[in-house]
Amino acid sequence: MMSSKARKKQMWSPQPLTPLMEGPDPEIQEEGGKKESSWEAIRDWFRVQKGLPQGSSLSTSAYGSNGSTVPAKRQDLRLLLGVLGCPLAPIPQANDPSDHPMPAHIKDIPFETSIAHYIIQQYLAASGCLKQQKCTKNMYASGMVKMVCCETEVSAGRNVKTLGTRTGESGCFVLWQMLPGMWSLELVVGGNKVVAGSDGKTVWRHTPWLGTHAAKGPQRPLRRIIQGLDPKSTASLFAKAQCLGEKRIGDDDCFVLKVSADREAVMERSEGPAEVIRHALFGYFCQKSGLLIYLEDSHLTRVETPENETVYWETTIGSSIADYRDVDGVLIAHQGRSIATVFRCGELSMEYTRTRMEEVWNIDDVVFNVPGLSMDYFIAPADIYDSSSAVQSP
Repeated sequence: MMSSKARKKQMWSPQPLTPLMEGPDPEIQEEGGKKESSWEAIRDWFRVQKGLPQGSSLSTSAYGSNGSTVPAKRQDLRLLLGVLGCPLAPIPQANDPSDHPMPAHIKDIPFETSIAHYIIQQYLAASGCLKQQKCTKNMYASGMVKMVCCETEVSAGRNVKTLGTRTGESGCFVLWQMLPGMWSLELVVGGNKVVAGSDGKTVWRHTPWLGTHAAKGPQRPLRRIIQGLDPKSTASLFAKAQCLGEKRIGDDDCFVLKVSADREAVMERSEGPAEVIRHALFGYFCQKSGLLIYLEDSHLTRVETPENETVYWETTIGSSIADYRDVDGVLIAHQGRSIATVFRCGELSMEYTRTRMEEVWNIDDVVFNVPGLSMDYFIAPADIYDSSSAVQSP
């Protein structure tokens, strides 16, 4: 038996920290420094899957774009962070839900809109925002994540093959927010650091393999914020929602609200051969508790290939939100699970490719009104203004 003194010594022995990939990825530099957009990185990942034999392990094979060799595990991690790392909501949020007053005459209010407005007010009341005594100016949150690339399904007509194993990576994140519209996220998973933020006007992101780039289109909130971390931001996002009816999620009956980006907004987010067709968000509010327990968004992009083929990419992320706890009088979700599916198909071809990935997250700490936090913390990096063209964020 090990003595208590020996156990204590073993428990507190220092452990070396894994170096973080914050600067340019050496593998990208070896590839000639080609800076791809997010959808191009996903496209290259799928191209490789089509060439792998059935039953291949993605974690042991090697592949890359432009004839280069990139370890498959790292390529999987890039895909995970590109899709689940810091996605944005489909539409901008209002500074306050009251910015969208209801029309004076009830006949001017569509029934679906009036029901949605009532559900949102119930959500604000259930989460404690309506009786909150102290005005919230900023917020800090930290937590842990585990991301898993589950499997990829490749169809070539009648033949369908399933590839890959459940390879996953664990990590952590720190999130800062200051109203209105300013936020900063640092996410570290598998030795790679992703940084994203907004100064209220420009949303930007930095990854080791893509560098720093700005998101096109109107300024939109971070999806992690509306996953139960900030009920007021969630309510603002659904201020113009429509109620689609009821649906059962697990053991709970829910009201389903929908918001979607208008045509002008999605056109602003299109770039080059990639055209955003639609982006919609669905919120499932529990009828019993009034709280948001499930969030789903669907993002469809059409891409014209150099071969004059039309390819459609659809990314769907569904998030279960749970473990609400009281933080200074406001109920904040402290855990959840997101399942993302990336689907690729041609306009005329019967072939398709679908990959599935998961993220499990837990919130360790939430603090409101952090002393000393100022607007200077959210200033965008200077190099995003030096880029000749902004790259779209998924």
